[in-house]
Amino acid sequence: MSNIVYIAASLDGYIADKAGSVDWLHSIPNPENSDMGFGEFIGRVDALIMGRNTLDMVLSFDIDWPYSKPVFVLSNTLEQVPSGYEDKVFLVKGLLDEVLATLNQQGYKDLYIDGGVTIQNFLKADLIDEMIITTIPVLLGGGLPLFADLVSPLNFKHVKCERLLDCLVKNHYLRVRDGV
Repeated sequence: MSNIVYIAASLDGYIADKAGSVDWLHSIPNPENSDMGFGEFIGRVDALIMGRNTLDMVLSFDIDWPYSKPVFVLSNTLEQVPSGYEDKVFLVKGLLDEVLATLNQQGYKDLYIDGGVTIQNFLKADLIDEMIITTIPVLLGGGLPLFADLVSPLNFKHVKCERLLDCLVKNHYLRVRDGV
């Protein structure tokens, strides 16, 4: 079982700019429309967990629903799934370890954890096993940071580095835990 972060960040560690936009992610030319490994990654997970803000952002893109796997949305305020997504999006709430236990019991073992606050909360609870972070060569100077304060340091081992589109760097990290 793994909880995996797969995300892009600016050189200065932001995942959205000061206005909350992610338009800067598309500032690098991608003439062949490479998915940069996302298809392979999504093939190895059973489901996604994201926060409500991330769901709202995905829905704002005005594209077909991009996920073929179930999406569990963490929200204490959302009462129902947006119309048309009832078979794709499922609301969950509660303590993260309890949510994970429930999903694991339902057969969802490898989970894609997405969204800034959600990732930060999973890290605070030491519930992230892998991180795949693609760095975009832009300095945003502020916005939504990928990382936030932690109770104590978390150690990760760098296991792979890949250069994409001749300017992006995708780094893969595994959580190093005591006794493992």
